[in-house]
Amino acid sequence: MSEELVINFEPLEDFDKRQLTFLGKTKDVYVSGEGPAVIIMSEMPGIYQLVADFARRVRDEGFTVWMPHMFGKDGKVPTTGYTLGSMARACISREFSAFAANRTSPVVDWLRELAKHAHIESGGKGVGAIGMCFTGNFAFNLMLEPSVLAPVLSQPSLPIGKKGGIHASPEEIRCIKDRLEAEDLTVLGYCFEGDSFCDRQRFDDYREAIGDRFIGTILPAESARQGTGMPPHSVVTRHLIDEEGEPTQKALLEILAFYNERLKS
Repeated sequence: MSEELVINFEPLEDFDKRQLTFLGKTKDVYVSGEGPAVIIMSEMPGIYQLVADFARRVRDEGFTVWMPHMFGKDGKVPTTGYTLGSMARACISREFSAFAANRTSPVVDWLRELAKHAHIESGGKGVGAIGMCFTGNFAFNLMLEPSVLAPVLSQPSLPIGKKGGIHASPEEIRCIKDRLEAEDLTVLGYCFEGDSFCDRQRFDDYREAIGDRFIGTILPAESARQGTGMPPHSVVTRHLIDEEGEPTQKALLEILAFYNERLKS
């Protein structure tokens, strides 16, 4: 039986907390590392220990991580009540269109400006991105920013309440597809089999929309870490087993290799 997962308060002391303003809106962004930029968009309920640990893994691979505050209280331990409250507030926020299948959340415009800024400051060939759960689809939406070259969708969960859907307008999808084809780029996606927040139908919809430019991997549910208190869902955080031969570690290493290939000269 797997040891129960323990999550502690995360002080984020090894990150530089910056206040960045784009499009008239200011957000906290946690920055750390050297090398090309990777935008890390946290899962629910916000930036917590395991999200920060993933960011450190990316940083230690030779990248500058840019981790914007999206929701919740940064560093707080993700209890059930806190997670549900954070999700409820995000669902009614004007920054997000959580239930829309054919419309991008307004916050993505701000995130594209962040990617542009991060690329100028961090250098390299371009910017990587990963969204998780509530923010998973945003990595795809960011492809309308030319500097973004390596998007990863980890258990993308919008639109909420629908098995499929891409959370982008038909025009945005067409523009992104054209760009992927013109620049020979790909989009990576990961989720667990049976995840009620990210059904395999969502990955089928991405494949239908952009063809083989979407490389989606559905991991066996039994490959998820046990003892987390929730069903298999979070590929690179809660349910990651970072051990040789484990499917979730293979996914993590694929993501890091993807960033290295796309972003470094």
